[in-house]
Amino acid sequence: MTRILPTVTGPQDLRTLTRDQLVQLATEIRERIIEVVGRNGGHLASNLGVVELTMALHCVFDFKTDRLLWDVGHQAYVHKLLTGRNARFDTLRKAGGISGFPNTAESEYDLFNVGHAGTAIPTAVGMARGASLVGEDRRVVAVVGDASIFNGVAFEGLNQAGTLRRQLLVVLNDNSMGIAPTQGGMAEYLAKFRVSTVYEDLKRGVKRYLPQVPVIGKPAFNALDHLKDAFKATLSPHQIFEQLGFVYVGPTDGHDLEHMIELLQLLRDVQHPVLLHVHTQKGKGAEWALADPTKFHSPKPFKVEGCRVEIQKGGVSYTAAFADALIKLAQEDTRVFALTAAMPDGTGLNKFQQLIPERFLDGGIAESATVDIAAGMCKAGVRPVAAIYSTFLQRAFDQVFQEVTLQGLPVIFGIDRAGLVGGDGPVHHGFADIAYLRVMPNMVLMAPGDGPEIEAALRLALSLDTPSAVRYPRDTVPEPLFKDGATPPFELGRSVRLREGQDATVLAYGSTCRAAMEAAGQLAAQGIEVRVVNARFAKPVDRVMVSESMTRGGPVVTVEDHSVAGGFGSAILEAARDIGLAANHVVLLGIPENRFIAHGSRAGQLAEVGIDADGIARAVREALGAPPTAGGATLQRHRDLSYVPTVDET
Repeated sequence: MTRILPTVTGPQDLRTLTRDQLVQLATEIRERIIEVVGRNGGHLASNLGVVELTMALHCVFDFKTDRLLWDVGHQAYVHKLLTGRNARFDTLRKAGGISGFPNTAESEYDLFNVGHAGTAIPTAVGMARGASLVGEDRRVVAVVGDASIFNGVAFEGLNQAGTLRRQLLVVLNDNSMGIAPTQGGMAEYLAKFRVSTVYEDLKRGVKRYLPQVPVIGKPAFNALDHLKDAFKATLSPHQIFEQLGFVYVGPTDGHDLEHMIELLQLLRDVQHPVLLHVHTQKGKGAEWALADPTKFHSPKPFKVEGCRVEIQKGGVSYTAAFADALIKLAQEDTRVFALTAAMPDGTGLNKFQQLIPERFLDGGIAESATVDIAAGMCKAGVRPVAAIYSTFLQRAFDQVFQEVTLQGLPVIFGIDRAGLVGGDGPVHHGFADIAYLRVMPNMVLMAPGDGPEIEAALRLALSLDTPSAVRYPRDTVPEPLFKDGATPPFELGRSVRLREGQDATVLAYGSTCRAAMEAAGQLAAQGIEVRVVNARFAKPVDRVMVSESMTRGGPVVTVEDHSVAGGFGSAILEAARDIGLAANHVVLLGIPENRFIAHGSRAGQLAEVGIDADGIARAVREALGAPPTAGGATLQRHRDLSYVPTVDET
């Protein structure tokens, strides 16, 4: 049988295929996604679930002219394959390859670089209004999936969309899942409509009324009214979407390709906001992914052998170490309560949920509300620990300020995915949390350098009467920094020395400690002895350590897996200024402040920005005036505090 996918150069090729060929193409797309994600890792189950839906959209709409917006973005692999990127799909998430999310640099069909939930509907409203204002006749479609409809920003967008007097189609891809099973009253509300009679009635209605749809450009609203009448008895008379100003259609089977094409043809030119409720199965086409879509939401590389799937294993992750430490502390202290925002697996808290379910809450894709819930619990005397990815905690900045720090509540934040994250790239890099949390009065910021330090940091956090945060990367915990389990307890605002040396000082924050120690080993082999300090705190900074480092002679190099703008290194410079010390011999290493780091391996990204062992050693040699080695970032020496140290991006 001749394969069809290699012949698809763009969506226009879909419109020449027969029904049987489209069905074959759907199978080939699933095989291609499983093959590449199995080799590279990535988002699997969500993409397997949108194959027919994506094909139908590209069959009916011309998105060179019309506009297609994806919510979250991790469900866009099928879209990439259909828009001319199959030949490069093997490079998915690899350095120099195609992104795992929509990317404007890759294709005219990608309108935004997206990776956060809730954005598609309000962005679509803006594009619809903008097109009308400039006199362009463009249809606008927003695909909202993996429970992102429950995000507050999505509802704000729905509220605005209902006021439009023009075409706008919102496709609600309801697969009963976010990254984990959906939570809350709205999820239960939608579940009530997932009944087979609704789909059958809708399908019969489309067959009956599709011939009545006028030619393109004339109102199709009357035909749609007839369609609604055909199955209105199966729907609630108080639909929330109808009340917001939408025509609600569905739910319908998102895997019935022929019916989806017919239905989208009917809805394509309705000059009124329409919400099409599509029911799909996350992991469709792979029984093992269908059976456990949470496990296969974003797996590491895996191998399929018959019915058996083996996912690549690594060492113990910081995430797992955090979860284990929190469980241990919760068993000691009944006040401890764990929260997350739709990421029980990603944050490791699914294990906490299984062991202590009465003290666990998944707030869904609603970081802002989750932080507010934590604040309310804290006010009631509980000690909540909210585990949220760094990039997603940005969405709750105001709640961290208003409901937590302004109230002086000792909420604890577990900041997962802090720093560079590898294949997910810029949409998920956690490069700003130190900067945006450091401005919060009385906030305590900690970063453990290994697994045992996570528990030590959490123990201190539970003893504080102020808010605090513990940040850690998406990485494997390194070899312990202290031998024989002799990890010193965390003391507020106190650093610890890892190594002595008289030629230079490296101040390492968090996960960069092990790389700093390895760099010191390299340098020692070259006759350069370096003191290495595990700073532990970005706020409050250990001022005794700062004073000693600035006055002992030799250059000082700060290292952090965070932007150099507003990060740990900046805190060191500010502390030196406040103490009255000159800092003309300080070099800051971190993520460049004026560009985004592309997707690739985390190890490659750390090397790119110069915060791996080789980069740290190179920075120390250059600061000492030794000839630079070939390759790598060039670092600037700094004469005064008026000049912010950065990595030279040239």
